[in-house]
Amino acid sequence: MPELWQYRELLYFFVWRDVKVRYKQTVLGAAWAVLQPAATAAIFTAVFGHLAGLSRQVPGPYALYVFAGLLPWTFFANAVTQAGGSLVGSGHLISKVYFPRLLVPAAAVAAGLVDLAVSLLVLGGLLPLYGVAPTLGLLAVPVFVLVALVSAAGAGILLSALTVAYRDFRYVIGFALQFWMFATPVLYPLDLIPAEWRLAYALNPMAGAVSGFRAAVLGEPIALGTTLVSGVSALGLLALGVLYFQQVERRLADIA
Repeated sequence: MPELWQYRELLYFFVWRDVKVRYKQTVLGAAWAVLQPAATAAIFTAVFGHLAGLSRQVPGPYALYVFAGLLPWTFFANAVTQAGGSLVGSGHLISKVYFPRLLVPAAAVAAGLVDLAVSLLVLGGLLPLYGVAPTLGLLAVPVFVLVALVSAAGAGILLSALTVAYRDFRYVIGFALQFWMFATPVLYPLDLIPAEWRLAYALNPMAGAVSGFRAAVLGEPIALGTTLVSGVSALGLLALGVLYFQQVERRLADIA
């Protein structure tokens, strides 16, 4: 880890490179950071809110409820997807120049914070339109963003190493994230999970990140127990990802 600090300027360069590549030759640019969760929220509102009746299970407008939950989830999903394929995409660089390989997936995750920041600005504009007044809970938003960031870093670093070693994981990531989203309270409130299962459910680090983020933004009570368990789980996922990455790192130049 001390070596990563020595190469921090290279990390900044990689982050800036990933941000530029993401929006290069796009017409809408950073607007995609808002359009993706907004379009998804509209579809989910129509299907799950009205047809499935989930709108009756949540307080306030279901569209805003889903949009607020989608912001940390979209950041997580995009960051994991980008990080998962980052080493394969940087194979030409890895085989020629030495630097801590961990910088590559870490930069892919950090670059997603730019999209999240843009989305947060839009969410801030939507709150007064829906009549949601700001509360002191907003001060906890950075905590849940941090949990989502740690979760994305752990999953992204782990999957980046697995994808290099086993190229099949390129196809597994998308499917796994779809399943993971429905195992996360993006479309439904945490209260729908039976109390006896909630502790096990909170082992999903994004359960605490999404439910806590949304509660903080919308001024709802924050489930501290779920937040704590999910935070510890996120740290465990990061430790697992880094440990496995270090085992594979020695032969990355040969297999990337």
